[in-house]
Amino acid sequence: MKILWFAAASLILATSGWAQSSGGASLSAEVNSVYPQVQKLYIDLHENPELSLHEVNTASKLAARVRELGYEVTEHVGGTGVVGVLRNGPGPTVMLRTELDALPVEEKTGLSYTSTVRTKDDAGHDVPVMHACGHDIHMAAWAGTATIMAHTKSEWHGTLVLIAQPAEELGLGAKYMIADGLFTRFPKPDVGVALHTTNGLPAGKVGFTAEYAASNSDTVNITIYGKGGHGASPESTVDPIVIAARVILTLQTVVSREIKPGDPAVITVGYIQGGTKNNIIPDEVHLGLTVRSYTPEVRKHLLAAIERVAKAEAQAADAPKAPRVQVAESTDALYNDPKLAERLSQALIQALGAGRVEKAPPIMASEDYSYFVEAGVPSFYFWLGVADPEKFREAKSSGTHLPSNHSPFFAPDMEPSLKTAIESEVVVLRNLMASGNNAGAGLH
Repeated sequence: MKILWFAAASLILATSGWAQSSGGASLSAEVNSVYPQVQKLYIDLHENPELSLHEVNTASKLAARVRELGYEVTEHVGGTGVVGVLRNGPGPTVMLRTELDALPVEEKTGLSYTSTVRTKDDAGHDVPVMHACGHDIHMAAWAGTATIMAHTKSEWHGTLVLIAQPAEELGLGAKYMIADGLFTRFPKPDVGVALHTTNGLPAGKVGFTAEYAASNSDTVNITIYGKGGHGASPESTVDPIVIAARVILTLQTVVSREIKPGDPAVITVGYIQGGTKNNIIPDEVHLGLTVRSYTPEVRKHLLAAIERVAKAEAQAADAPKAPRVQVAESTDALYNDPKLAERLSQALIQALGAGRVEKAPPIMASEDYSYFVEAGVPSFYFWLGVADPEKFREAKSSGTHLPSNHSPFFAPDMEPSLKTAIESEVVVLRNLMASGNNAGAGLH
């Protein structure tokens, strides 16, 4: 496999003076040359994570690195966001995005560079902080890719726009950057590129998904109203807890009985809150739902069905008033242009080898990168395997699951993950920005 990998990688030659100083080597050699500084940055970012909308030091570190490389850097875009622009003659404008934020999770990986950071969240609570979703991998690879692109300008032409986005975990950062003029103050991309870590693939591999890659996400809050009273005299009350139970059970039939089999859909009731004492029937109960889908039609049906079921169950119980059903937050599905996915997956196969590139199924998690797509930037969002290959094989053999993103035990296999991320990003950017190439060719 290594022989095939290096043979494929050698097809992409670095011809700049910087590459020639490394012996005119292949892409793998280019990556090896930047790896020591990338590894150091990764460990620093992992040890010093920051929560969403508070990524001040993280953003400053990335801004300083790309500024030193000659990028035109603007900080504080949409909060802590960073934009770096490198102009290299006529050609397409291509965006490469990374995220900045970490999660309020206590790390339990046992790594020598485990995060021990604790901070106050926006509610004033003392919380641990960890890069439990791989954004530290994303950032370090982004910096490595930025370095290679800056030092091999003879290999590509056009304008490269680097985006370091805050608050992805809140689903807000992309929206904030767009509102702050991301696509008016800076060159608007013809194509966007981003990757995300997954333990669903071993380190050294990447996955691609055509069309829908991540789901719509809607946060729905329901308040059910009743008539409170003594738990020993239910006949004098309208019990909202019973109504809520009926709503929860009926909602479970919406996906199984109202959505066409094969159309992905999820309705999950994540919490139920009501009452203060076991002999008191409360006046109201609160339900919190997450709703997932891909297509606008299924999404519309799910949201309408939730409201219909809640109101019908309340009316059946003779509740004093109809429930309040509120869609509190929404993120649209992330869509990969199929022709772009085909073109770039083939470029990855040619460069990395067929054994290192897989077609991956879409996921029911959501991603606010979708706001960039909605703003008119056709994109290629792909997956980076980060699982230790041996642990991955053992898990597959035993039918168990490795720690997922957001787990306190999430621990990417550092070196092959970082190197594959940089290789993949450079391959994709050079394909899109090759001399005489058109980044948007063949797109819908």
